[in-house]
Amino acid sequence: MNIPFSPPDITDIEIKEVVDTLKSGWLTTGPKTKLLEKKIAEFTNTSRAVCLNSATAAMELTLRLLGVGEGDEVITSAYTYSATASVINHVGAKIVLVDTAENSYQMDYDRLENVITPDTKVIIPVDIAGVMCDYNKINEIVERKRNLFRPSNKLQEAFGRIVVLADAAHSFGATYKGRNSGEIADFTCFSFHAVKNFTTGEGGAVTWSDIPGISNDYIYNEYMLLSLHGQSKDALAKTKMGAWEYDIISPAFKCNMTDIMASIGLGQMVRYPLILERRRYLIELYKSLLSGSEVQVLEHYGDDFSSSGHLFLVRITNKDEEYRNKVIEKMAEMGVATNVHYKPLPMHTAYKKLGFDIENFPNAFNMYKNGITFPLHTRLTDEEVFYVVDTFKQITDRDKEVHLFV
Repeated sequence: MNIPFSPPDITDIEIKEVVDTLKSGWLTTGPKTKLLEKKIAEFTNTSRAVCLNSATAAMELTLRLLGVGEGDEVITSAYTYSATASVINHVGAKIVLVDTAENSYQMDYDRLENVITPDTKVIIPVDIAGVMCDYNKINEIVERKRNLFRPSNKLQEAFGRIVVLADAAHSFGATYKGRNSGEIADFTCFSFHAVKNFTTGEGGAVTWSDIPGISNDYIYNEYMLLSLHGQSKDALAKTKMGAWEYDIISPAFKCNMTDIMASIGLGQMVRYPLILERRRYLIELYKSLLSGSEVQVLEHYGDDFSSSGHLFLVRITNKDEEYRNKVIEKMAEMGVATNVHYKPLPMHTAYKKLGFDIENFPNAFNMYKNGITFPLHTRLTDEEVFYVVDTFKQITDRDKEVHLFV
């Protein structure tokens, strides 16, 4: 067999939407982008949504919307992809990394509370693999630290506390204590990259909870300005007869979603409940087949939470980084593509240069050193899941018998 890691699941539904867009003559940000925003807001039970060209853009523009910059601190997890932290650097703020809790992919909430200072403006929790963080704990911490918060603009004053900005790149469609990803944090940023459950090829979106004293129209319009060069009208607004004139309010950025991208998303939205259902089935199948093996797997579903089922993370018990890497190589030789999520940020050159040392993040390293991510996507067949697990067991069981990796 040849089993890819995470190919996009595209059907005739998405293709027809794209063809319709191509025939319409409107390719960039237009009616389909606006429609997708409406459907995302409905899906996440929020008042508004903004579609952009990536989750990275969504997080960075949110920090800029909040006025976060030089002299401010933003806290996030050491166990994440670079985008979560790089956006903090982009706006000139200080990156503060927190280790994970022991045997957890989520940041250590006690450590989180201890690193908050009067300069802390934002916390960025990371919903790894589609499982949402403990936002109740995070919100309790934010409330306990409210007296330290020093707002520097009107929007920060409206919050009166540290802002919680969820990196929900993985958790579109997840729930936590009966609420949807997108409606719990102050701001929530999703990724619609090609390998995600829900894709627009590239792309992302941001939703937010209603802010007392601040209109949603104001927030939406600020995102429009930030994502379209600070231009007072987008291309759609300028199509009205004689309405060519516009102003540049600020020298901003170019991060908009196109209607071509949005049309893929509109097709995906029709199918997404079934996509989530299939992912849950595959995760349960993997778990049943791995039962009794010397592995730990991330729990995706519980009494008060439900994952989007984005990644199937496995830790090989009592093994190290070298062993894990050899398992990955041998699975590849047998036709199974796997991955690792994630190499902690302090292990990367860019973050070493910023002064981070993996020695200070032992729990994150322990989660990484023996972790392997199995293929999980809705083009995966039951037979292929059986093959993946059988291949993994063959390699690891054979090693026990003949010390294959020595």
